[in-house]
Amino acid sequence: MNKSKLKQTLTNLKKLLIVMVVIGAAKNAAAQQPLRVVVAGLNHDHVHGILSQYGKGKVDIVGIAEPNKQLWQKFGKIYHLPESLFASDLKQLVVQKKPDAVLGYNAVGKHLEVVEICAPLGIPVMVEKPLAATLAQAKQIEALANKYHIKVLTNFETTWYPSYADVYNTVEKDSIGRIRKMVVHDGHQGPKEIGCSPEFLSWLTDPVLNGAGALNDFGCYGADLMTWLMKGRKPIAVTAVARHYKPAVYPKVEDDATIIVEYPEATGLIEASWNWPFSIKDLEVFGETGYLHAFNNEDITSRMRENIKGSKKAGPLAEQIASPIAYLTAVLRNKLPGTDDLSSLKYNMIVMEILDAAKRSAATSKRVVL
Repeated sequence: MNKSKLKQTLTNLKKLLIVMVVIGAAKNAAAQQPLRVVVAGLNHDHVHGILSQYGKGKVDIVGIAEPNKQLWQKFGKIYHLPESLFASDLKQLVVQKKPDAVLGYNAVGKHLEVVEICAPLGIPVMVEKPLAATLAQAKQIEALANKYHIKVLTNFETTWYPSYADVYNTVEKDSIGRIRKMVVHDGHQGPKEIGCSPEFLSWLTDPVLNGAGALNDFGCYGADLMTWLMKGRKPIAVTAVARHYKPAVYPKVEDDATIIVEYPEATGLIEASWNWPFSIKDLEVFGETGYLHAFNNEDITSRMRENIKGSKKAGPLAEQIASPIAYLTAVLRNKLPGTDDLSSLKYNMIVMEILDAAKRSAATSKRVVL
């Protein structure tokens, strides 16, 4: 090769290297950008969480679809949101904005409507727990997700508890032997008693829009955690008792539920209530040789067969599984599969089967075999 050709080759290589660096930098910059999301609904009080994240620059909310314009004013004032961010029609908004995902903060019974709009457009959806109000709705959501190849994920507060992850990892290390019993308490004094907003209460206490009362609202946590601890295996049977302690406060739905979930080698007990004397979310796991109790999001106690007792605070979760937005970002950018975990559609279809069986069992006073 003569000097002229060599010089030209080196020049071309330099140009190619520059292009590659620019492309790499652009990709890296895109990967660092927060997700662009549309919020569907403002009548779920959990929406304060995502709006707070928006204020901190953790997520880019490009639009909020909410038909109730009084909620535009309420949240616009609290979080200093421009009116241009709001719209009444979800479909028009997502077609215009083309978000990375839509986050459902509407009535549980309306989650299907969000997926019906987003799935044909290829837009992933994450909804607040539970996945749907009924198993029939969940099956329609699953069919749409499969047909249009989109992610449909479910957000539970307890998914981001370091203590629960620590319990799971301890079980994985065979530190307490095979699981024999799981007990989950979830609830509080009642949604009205703790001051939930009127817009939230209007559907949370409605048997159609919420699918049930405390059974759906808090029973879903235990069903999700047990599905996770059982590695996505379905239970063999469910038995439930639903109680109505406060008909004057909640005339349409039960305010307390106890659910027994049977597996071939273990039993789960879900205690869900709007009648606790205080707010509680805890998890107990009994193994063949030991016991673990996550009292809250960080504190854990343990007891082994030899009466060796311990207590600790769980360490922080890895960044990509430390919050719903971090997790959703990791899934949509192919850093996590989102297929076999607490938020996955696969696990949450099992959750819906458990809740459906619990409702049937409570209504008939019979054990329901799955």
